[in-house]
Amino acid sequence: MTPLDIDSPYPLTAEQVAKFRRDGFIKLKDVLSDEVLDTFGSEITRLTIDLNTEQRPIEERSTYDKAFLQVMNLWEQSPLVGRFVMGQRLARIAAELLEVSGVRLYHDQSLYKEPGGGITPAHADQYYWPLASDRTVTAWIPLQPVPINMGPLGFYARSQSVSFGRDLGISDESEEKITENMQRHGFEFVSGSFELGEVSFHLGWTFHKAGANVSTQARSVMTIIYMDADMRLVPALNPVQVNDRDQWCPGAREGDVINTRKNPVVWSRA
Repeated sequence: MTPLDIDSPYPLTAEQVAKFRRDGFIKLKDVLSDEVLDTFGSEITRLTIDLNTEQRPIEERSTYDKAFLQVMNLWEQSPLVGRFVMGQRLARIAAELLEVSGVRLYHDQSLYKEPGGGITPAHADQYYWPLASDRTVTAWIPLQPVPINMGPLGFYARSQSVSFGRDLGISDESEEKITENMQRHGFEFVSGSFELGEVSFHLGWTFHKAGANVSTQARSVMTIIYMDADMRLVPALNPVQVNDRDQWCPGAREGDVINTRKNPVVWSRA
């Protein structure tokens, strides 16, 4: 991979695909170069800070709002970030892990956990998404190394088939109830630091969470959410899915493939 190459194939093995299928997540090393992360990461972090609307001190926020500052669809705000989000390397990994012939963008989201930022409670992302199948995956891309004290993402291995907790959004309740259920049934929680260039991928129904940032440095992370290129829209099950439908799939119709201007095919097998 040349320094700013974000399109070349990553050498994913059959064993890694099988591990992802089994565990519902995987962490991959050396996915992106230092130069890529420096060039694109600087713009992502700058935009996140500039476009963030949360001005309250951390101690005055809810548990959800203490977890991170978040800004969505940065790809629409900057040609440079757009180039990153449409990169073929990450999208091809997503498609190969999902075992589908191509992936569309659902949306991107930057997650900036400030020094002193709280935990990210246990949850499954797909609670928020009005999508017809489980062929969704989030790439979690740290823009700097993430040691334990900065709150790296951790995953409950093999939890993607668990129905309990799928109706809970990020909250104190989700942290308490999902964590207790995972522990009661013996699901292993896998957590650890992220090296620079390491990227994780997790299914939409894999339960996960992150610790507090007790360091003095912000944890800046970019996420890209991919879905099967043939994904169809389904009726929203809750108010947050109504919001997601209107925000990220404008003009899509229930039962149809989500082929809107905001949901381009990022990679497909020739």
